[in-house]
Amino acid sequence: MTDTLSRTFSALADPTRRAILARLSAGEATVNELAEPLPMSLPAVSRHLKVLEQAGLITRGRTRQWRPCRLEAKPLEDVAGWVAAYRRFWDDGFDRLEEHLRELQGRTDG
Repeated sequence: MTDTLSRTFSALADPTRRAILARLSAGEATVNELAEPLPMSLPAVSRHLKVLEQAGLITRGRTRQWRPCRLEAKPLEDVAGWVAAYRRFWDDGFDRLEEHLRELQGRTDG
């Protein structure tokens, strides 16, 4: 799983790849459709797609001449699960901060 997470995080580290994933969250798209709003060449977009595909974040289909790219949720679910395991640390920290602020409030009110 760590290797999968590493590939996923590496793919997500690039803002262009995140923009591509955001577009694919609305539905399938061809390479040309994905490249249209991006300020780069078609080969550069293809390289980004290759990284996303290797990370398992997208798949590319083939229907006659149409080769749609589609978002794959599994790697994102793995990332969400990994992050959720650390959520209790955040929650505990916020709980301690809230308790401290209440103590301070009690001292100034008294």
